[in-house]
Amino acid sequence: MNIVLIGYRCTGKSSVGKILAGKLQVPFYDTDEMIEKRSGSTISEIVRKEGWESFRRMERETIRGLENVDRSVIVPGGGAVMDEACRKSLGGKGLFFWLTAEPSAVLKRMQADGKSRFRRPALPGCDTENELTQMKKRMPVYRALSDFHIDTTHRTVRQAADRICDIIENTGIFGKG
Repeated sequence: MNIVLIGYRCTGKSSVGKILAGKLQVPFYDTDEMIEKRSGSTISEIVRKEGWESFRRMERETIRGLENVDRSVIVPGGGAVMDEACRKSLGGKGLFFWLTAEPSAVLKRMQADGKSRFRRPALPGCDTENELTQMKKRMPVYRALSDFHIDTTHRTVRQAADRICDIIENTGIFGKG
């Protein structure tokens, strides 16, 4: 059983995932980081040079490569679960935690995270106003996949990781190693 953190960009998936993996003492896989390491380029550069479809293909391949991973924390990119092949690869042995934040908090985090702007490409047609539309479009997919929901709006990444650990411990769903 893996713990899979899903949600829109800037909801804390990668930061929470790293802390969570440390607390659980299990491997951590961030698919965006894996793609960047393998390609030697940021996701923004990949999209600019090769296009979104090329990036999504790399994402599918990376996630497919994690199908046999067990007892790990996996963080796919925010749009990965919009792809049926990615959902299928992640879904077999995964417990899904949907990280959310109020739209105003997401936009504020996006603007404040200078590193994020250089690493993450703008979504097609997504200025600030359209970003909200994109978030709403993805919500039904996140909701349908999620086993648990964690709102990170007023939580630190450590508090969010602690909350996930509490759920795991109280339900016994992750099991013992």
